[in-house]
Amino acid sequence: MDFKELLAYKKAFDLSMKIFELSKSFPKEEKYSLTDQVRRSSRSVCANIAEAYRKRRYPKHFISKLTDSDGENSETNTWLDFALACKYISDNDHNNFSNQSKEIGKLINYMINNPGKFGVEIN
Repeated sequence: MDFKELLAYKKAFDLSMKIFELSKSFPKEEKYSLTDQVRRSSRSVCANIAEAYRKRRYPKHFISKLTDSDGENSETNTWLDFALACKYISDNDHNNFSNQSKEIGKLINYMINNPGKFGVEIN
């Protein structure tokens, strides 16, 4: 199986693209701060899942990269909180994105807690 088939990856990629589209409407003065940060962290969730999957031969590396992914997911949620507080996104968008982020976090944590189900050999 390819990492792109993982449900956590698919959902994280989808959320990242939604954030990208919505962040196009952020003010220009946020280009190198909030806009860049929320895009970077949301994309990093996917990238770390991909890296974890490729490192599944090494259980500690697999879990470490997934832990990084979970951290980036939490960072993304924090930037979304700032976007809401600055009134760049609606309550509805914030709630939808936050709920998606929580679901992604649960999927990542499932992978962390069940590495054997993802091809990791536990000794």
